Amino acid sequence: MNVLIIGLGSIGKKHVIAIKSIYPDSAIFALRSSKNAEGIPGVTNIYSFDEIELNIIDFAIIANPTSEHKKTISLLIPFGFPLFIEKPIYYSLDIEDLINSIESKGIKTYIACNLRFLECIKYIKGKLLKMPDKKLNEVNVYCGSYLPDWRPNTDFRKSYSALTELGGGVHIDLIHELDYLYWLFGVPKEVTRIFKNQSSLTIPSVDYANYVLAYNGFCANIVLNYYRRDSKRTLELVFEDETWYIDLLKNQITFNNNILFSSDQRISDTYQTQMEYFIDSIKEKESTFNTISDAYNVLKICLKE
Repeated sequence: MNVLIIGLGSIGKKHVIAIKSIYPDSAIFALRSSKNAEGIPGVTNIYSFDEIELNIIDFAIIANPTSEHKKTISLLIPFGFPLFIEKPIYYSLDIEDLINSIESKGIKTYIACNLRFLECIKYIKGKLLKMPDKKLNEVNVYCGSYLPDWRPNTDFRKSYSALTELGGGVHIDLIHELDYLYWLFGVPKEVTRIFKNQSSLTIPSVDYANYVLAYNGFCANIVLNYYRRDSKRTLELVFEDETWYIDLLKNQITFNNNILFSSDQRISDTYQTQMEYFIDSIKEKESTFNTISDAYNVLKICLKE
């Protein structure tokens, strides 16, 4: 497996580990912007496309800052190889021409929203399909964690998450929550949004986001923040006869204090499962279940006024 990766920060390194776990002998080429960039075992640093034969590349990973995605994707489209794009695809909706170009050329895309591979979310997806007549009255989603803990030994105020011009903001960073709701329930009929940056973090990007997604028969409320020190990541499904409480950090589903589902898998384990899925889609020449068009639908939920 020959892979080109653009963006070798913390998330890029996770994708490298996933590839090497699946194919230890993979050749991974990282396009770096600085000659002083650190070396990583098993990864060959390159500084221009002229240094490799691009016709040997099986797929490319785009894991650089969100603000660079549009330019990077445009650069890679002429080569035609599959694109594994870290979420979100971009920080504005100004990419319709790009999406049309990708679709017209038939380029395979997958937007990396790894929570779709978390077993409790997959369990919910399967159960909802099997009980279409079960009345759902309300959905509540919460994801809060402490941004300074995300990248130890770095200044969180200088990270792309904290900087609006780099595509930062909790609404973009934690788009996973909007993505899995889109996967479970589809496009909402109506969306309302509140974005704030008034917390003690004192960063310029959005550090609190609240969404209400209106569907036929129920509403979904989503709260996202960067400032909660005791991390919490949950989903509640309030049916007419019972409430299911899903703890994503524990990978567990309970109702009436009884465990409905539990798994030892953790979110960190989903990166390899996700990569296996994407590589299998290339081998089997199948489309993915989160194409750039799907991700654009989620981005419109996230951003559109």
